[in-house]
Amino acid sequence: MHMLDFFDVFLVQQLLNGLAQGLVYALIAIGFTLIFGVLNVVNFAHGEIYMLGAFAGLLAIQVLAPPGFAVLLLVAAAGLVLGVLLERVAFRPFRRFNDEASLKSKALREATLLSSLAISIITRELMQLYVGADMQSIPQAYLLMTPIQLGPLSIASGQVLIFVTALLMFVLLQWLLFRTRLGLSIRAVSNNRLGALHVGINVNHIIIATFAIGSLMGAVSGIVVGLYSGNIFPQMGFSPGIKAFVAMVMGGLDSIPGAVISAIVLGLCEALSTDFVSQGWSELISYGLLLITLLYFPRGLFGKKVERV
Repeated sequence: MHMLDFFDVFLVQQLLNGLAQGLVYALIAIGFTLIFGVLNVVNFAHGEIYMLGAFAGLLAIQVLAPPGFAVLLLVAAAGLVLGVLLERVAFRPFRRFNDEASLKSKALREATLLSSLAISIITRELMQLYVGADMQSIPQAYLLMTPIQLGPLSIASGQVLIFVTALLMFVLLQWLLFRTRLGLSIRAVSNNRLGALHVGINVNHIIIATFAIGSLMGAVSGIVVGLYSGNIFPQMGFSPGIKAFVAMVMGGLDSIPGAVISAIVLGLCEALSTDFVSQGWSELISYGLLLITLLYFPRGLFGKKVERV
C-alpha cells in the first residue's frame, strides 16, 4: 500500500512538472500560431525571441536590480520592441504587394520562411560572440527555486510563476482577440487578409501588433524559465522553439486552443516518458508526435482550413 502511494505521488509530481513544461511550450506556440494565422508563414526566429527575453531580463537585473515583478514588465516591453524589429527586418521586405497572386505566392512564403531562419541563426551566433556559449547565471536573489509543499507533493515557486503567468496571458489574449477592436482586426486579417484590406483595415499595423503580442509572450516565457532554472545561454531557444513549432503543427497551424492543448500534451508526454527512457531519448517524443501528426492528421488535430500541413 505504501509503495502504491509512492507511485501515485510520483505520478502526480511528474504530471505537475509536465504541465509546467507544456505551458512554456504553449506560450511560445501561441506566438507561432498568431503570426502564421496573419501572414501564413512560420516565424523560425521566435525561439530567439524567447532567448533574448531571458537575456533582457538578466541585463535589467544586473543594471537596475528592480523587483521581480518589474523584471517581467521590462522584459514584456523588450519583447514588444523585438517583435516590431523582427517584423521590420525579416518580414516586411517581402510584403511589397497586396494583390491576391502575391498573397498566395509560395515563392514569397518560402523566402519569408528562409528570412526568419537566417535571422534566427544570425541572432544566435551574435549572442554567442557577445556573451559566449557558456551558461549565464541568474543572481541568487532572483531565483525561483523555493520548494512549496502541498501535502506529499512539492512544487517550486518558479513553477507557480509559470502557471500564473500562462493563465494570465491566456486570459488576456482571449480578451484581446474577442473583446477589442484590435483583436477583431487581427481575426479579420487572419481570415481574409485581402478582404480586410478592402474594408479599410490597416493590415500593416495589424501585422506589427501581432508580432509585438506574440514576441511579448515569447520573451516573458524566456525570463520566467530563466528565473526558474537559474541559467540562460544563447542556444536555449532552439529546443523550446522546435517543441512549440511541433505543438503548432499538431494543433492545426492556425488554432490557438489547438496549439495550447497540443503543447500541454507534449509537455506531459515528455515528463512521463522519463519513467521509461533516459532524458536524452525523451527529446524524441516531440519528433515522434510530429511524424504521427503529419502521417495520420495532415491538417492537424484541430485544423479547420483546407490547406494541409
